[in-house]
Amino acid sequence: MRSGTLPEDRILILDYGSQYTQLIARRIREERVYCEIHPPTHQTAWVREWGPSGVVLSGGPASVYGEDVPTADAELLELGVPLLGICYGMQLIAQLVGGVVESATRREYGRAELEVIEPNDLFDGFEAGERSTVWMSHGDRVEATPTGFEVLAATDTVPVAAFRSVDRPIFGVQFHPEVAHTARGGEIISNFLFRVCHCEPSWTAGSFIENQLERIREQVDDRGHVISGLSGGVDSSVATVLVHRAVGDRLTCIFVDTGLLRKGERDWVTRTFRQHLGIDLRVVDASDTFVSRLAGVEDPEEKRRIIGHTFIEAFEQEARSIGHDVRFLVQGTLYPDVIESLSVRGPSDTIKTHHNVGGLPEKLPFELIEPLRELFKDEVRQVGRELGLPEELVGRHPFPGPGLAVRVVGAVTRERLAVLRASDAIYLEEIRAAGLYDEIWQAFAVLLPVQSVGVMGDGRTYENVIALRAVTSRDGMTADWYQFPHEVLGRIATRIINEVAGINRVCYDVSSKPPATIEWE
Repeated sequence: MRSGTLPEDRILILDYGSQYTQLIARRIREERVYCEIHPPTHQTAWVREWGPSGVVLSGGPASVYGEDVPTADAELLELGVPLLGICYGMQLIAQLVGGVVESATRREYGRAELEVIEPNDLFDGFEAGERSTVWMSHGDRVEATPTGFEVLAATDTVPVAAFRSVDRPIFGVQFHPEVAHTARGGEIISNFLFRVCHCEPSWTAGSFIENQLERIREQVDDRGHVISGLSGGVDSSVATVLVHRAVGDRLTCIFVDTGLLRKGERDWVTRTFRQHLGIDLRVVDASDTFVSRLAGVEDPEEKRRIIGHTFIEAFEQEARSIGHDVRFLVQGTLYPDVIESLSVRGPSDTIKTHHNVGGLPEKLPFELIEPLRELFKDEVRQVGRELGLPEELVGRHPFPGPGLAVRVVGAVTRERLAVLRASDAIYLEEIRAAGLYDEIWQAFAVLLPVQSVGVMGDGRTYENVIALRAVTSRDGMTADWYQFPHEVLGRIATRIINEVAGINRVCYDVSSKPPATIEWE
């Protein structure tokens, strides 16, 4: 269990590998109830010590009858703590109580019509016989209600779509109430939290800040100085200000100019943090080192590794000049960074390495402080506003730790960076001018490693291609492409081609996440 004081009402989510697990956490937190996601390998004694108000067993890709699949201790059902199994979690509960789980005749993926049989507890507010749309995604199912359990809901193809124990607060649903496609999924989760677990909606940005301040002070104690890896983005900025509130002048911020930044970024960060926030800020110009080490490197994972190592080297060098015993490094790592980088929560697939997580050297000379590690982006923005940060900073679009290096697809050179930087600045300028910036989760330009034939000034050209990316999202875990007004998109393309030397074609990316990621690399 992590140090610090946990909220009295808290939900433990055991992650069995579902790509929807983070959505369970989001739905719970939207109800202002604290929750944490942990791997299913914890013993019952650990769960008892953690003291949850309720436990959720997530879905997952495995079959309960498979080999070496994640399972649960049967003692978990004897704790007296409310339990909700979702999809694989429901099947696991059924197996533990002697029920029968069988492979469905066909995998069910998509919408289904759920009929509510018992409109109480999980289905409080529903009517008996009421039908509601739910989202199914499973290959196995509970074939019959286990002894001591009763059916709460069914579909035309799933006779046991939801069940409960008749004498214990144990529930299971075959569908996914956490996804938006389940029409009344939020009500079902709310019923579990408040009617079954009797939680209070008390977890807010303010309570999170107070909890983290205690944790940071406990971690740092009197053991030395703290430095922050400040990038100017929302995550590192909020993390930095939060730690500054906890330790005061024992914090020094180091801003590394990697040469991979957006136009005007260095001046903006310096002005914001020195003049407006009064934080000790050191600026290191390491652009030559970064760009030279990236020369000829095209693999995005290798780019991240090089940038992570070079970043830490710059930190170590500057830290030695501070004149204090530097022992801690602040990072703005968020939950999506963790879930996409390392399968630390369960058997989820690793997607890519993030600069804040997998790009760091194994022998890190500093102890990490990551106060935002369990938060989603919109929660970080709420914390930033509660801390009093200016909206200009809190509302900024996400920017990757490796910077423009992962938006120059292929080899990174100063020339290619300059082309991308200029194109990206025009793109964002036009988005702001059209009043669309706050509607978009993230917008950026990408320089592609291809050239195309064009005609400019009655002459043939063979120049570079810029791809534009803009998405809408709530937390960065899933995203849809933004549907620009055609005249805005046309104006952006015209300006980039006319004003940026070396570009003769602009494309717009209409991929959603999944299957694509938001960034290209």
